[in-house]
Amino acid sequence: MSLRIAKDCINCDMCEPECPNQAIAMGESIYVIDPELCTECEGFYDAPACIAVCPLDCIEPLSA
Repeated sequence: MSLRIAKDCINCDMCEPECPNQAIAMGESIYVIDPELCTECEGFYDAPACIAVCPLDCIEPLSA
């Protein structure tokens, strides 16, 4: 599964450097997560690092 960043993103720059797979990049107006690269930090951390650092809790499962 992969994650996505909701439109509530304020571009705080907290999530992008935390991603061990470099799956997060700036999109047209907010950060986006490449579903081909996102592994939800499996093999790196116990939980997705981007979710842990997001101050608005706007990172959610892709299917949401």
